[in-house]
Amino acid sequence: MRNAAFGALVESGPIHHTTLFTGVPVWLVTGHAEARQLLTHPNVVKSLTEVPHREHFPEALIKATNTHMLATNPPDHTRLRKLVSAVFTRRRIDELEPRIKQLSASLLDELAARGGGPVDLLGGYGYPLPITVICELIGVPSLQRDDFRELSQVAMTGPVQPPEVYVAAVTKLVGLVRGMIDEKRANPGEDLLSALVAVRDGGDKLTDDELTSMIYLLLIAGHETTVNLIVNGVYALLTHPEQLAKLRADRSLVASAVEELLRYDSPVMVTIPALTNGPVEIGDVTVPDGAVVLAVVSAANRDPHRFTAPDTVDITRSDNSHMSFGHGIHHCLGAPLARLEARIAVNDLLERFPSLRLAKPDEEPARYPGLLLNGMTRLDVFID
Repeated sequence: MRNAAFGALVESGPIHHTTLFTGVPVWLVTGHAEARQLLTHPNVVKSLTEVPHREHFPEALIKATNTHMLATNPPDHTRLRKLVSAVFTRRRIDELEPRIKQLSASLLDELAARGGGPVDLLGGYGYPLPITVICELIGVPSLQRDDFRELSQVAMTGPVQPPEVYVAAVTKLVGLVRGMIDEKRANPGEDLLSALVAVRDGGDKLTDDELTSMIYLLLIAGHETTVNLIVNGVYALLTHPEQLAKLRADRSLVASAVEELLRYDSPVMVTIPALTNGPVEIGDVTVPDGAVVLAVVSAANRDPHRFTAPDTVDITRSDNSHMSFGHGIHHCLGAPLARLEARIAVNDLLERFPSLRLAKPDEEPARYPGLLLNGMTRLDVFID
């Protein structure tokens, strides 16, 4: 079980030097305090040298997918975040709530209509809710949404994919995004992509590569992580019946529950790789110049030095400073949207299906391979 492995990793020490399955030597930072230290250290920087299968990528494709906020450093990062934050606002996110509730109700109606045997909660609800929300937010045509889902799964598991498969998927994704940008320039709407095309800060604006990278990031991170948050979270509740009962009895705990589910079974396992550009002191270890470093979010979230009983689910846990949305200047800009979707999803599922339970309670669900995302391939449940 992945979660048990992460708990064991952090207990064996806050920082480890190892070699990944890709053959890359890395420093894994697993302690909570040490991970926060890493993610705010001035000598830890983002670098395009760590793009998976980089040697197989044309330079133009790397720029089209890696000039977003998570892959850049100040002052470029500061400039990008200012431009994007001007239109990807909390108000824009809050205005989505009625539509998210409407989509949720419609999807639950479809699940209920199936009746009888088990249903795949991921395929029938956990995936279609976030992908529809992010696609409507950005302005993706409905006919292209299945293409984005299929291609983004390949893109997010790049290191475990054959290079030619990975490059082909990313190339097609970039082509789809470029086509959408051209369409919004010609026919702007009320969607986020139109706003990103139009946003200005004085004479500054997003370049074509920056626009493409931001939409590429939002489409992938904007739904894959939320899918994992919803499905992993529901699974955690269904395997901890006392916590599920507590939440059913007091639905005001849903916000606190979502934070605990984020901590307990994080949608992502590690941060995007970074490089040291000088010696970096992390705890009592000196990481040398030029080293690849990763904060292991799923381990930091299980650090017993930070969390009481870290391997248990407690939906009333206070001061829950999990790292599932990162830390520092690269903290996830879409965190409010993910939280909103998860709160609605968990609340609506419990409200609609009082008998919701696992179809295979003695089996651990299969998860996708890879190091970055922590997602299940399906989750079979009974709803009546």
